[in-house]
Order: sequence, then C-alpha cells, then structure tokens
Amino acid sequence: MPPRFAPGDRVRARAGDPDGHTRLPRYARGQTGRIVALTGNWPLADDVAAHRPAPRNEPVYTVAFDARALWGEGGHEVTLDLWQSYLEPAAESAAGPAAGEEPV
Repeated sequence: MPPRFAPGDRVRARAGDPDGHTRLPRYARGQTGRIVALTGNWPLADDVAAHRPAPRNEPVYTVAFDARALWGEGGHEVTLDLWQSYLEPAAESAAGPAAGEEPV
C-alpha cells in the first residue's frame, strides 16, 4: 500500500469503536494531529491480533497531537505511531490547530 500522507500533513485519527483489537488509543480517536514521520510499512496490528494468516502491510506514521487537545492540560506534544487505516485527512475548516500550530 503506498503512503497517503507526508510529514507536515494534518490528519485526524478515526473516531469510533472497532469490534476487535486496535492499536489506536481511545484518547486519540477523533483528534487532529500532524504527521511527523513515515516509519515504513508494517503488518497491521489489528490483523495480527486476530490471527489472520496474511496480515495487511500498511504505512505507519509518527503523529504528533497537542496534549491539551487530548487531556485539557499540558504544554507538550504526544506522539503515536499509527497505521494508515487509522487516519484520514483533517478538514481544515472543522479541525482545531494540530500539534505545534497556532490557532488562526
């Protein structure tokens, strides 16, 4: 699967509660962040946990989130390594500032 995002892109972690295992933490679901790095293609952890015989390989990104957006406090960034299927492009009009950005 080719990478969909590049460093600097604003993304939103998908919201919702999947039926099975996921490596997308609840506190990050629906939150807007910024791609910091592409770490490579890795087997999707959800598929591995479900014991699928051929786990899908997907790009994995380091994504930075503003701690205040996640927990309401903190002047720092929280970084998570997230698979591409956990992410979608952030809608500029609906998104708050991503980690490291000033509100407009």
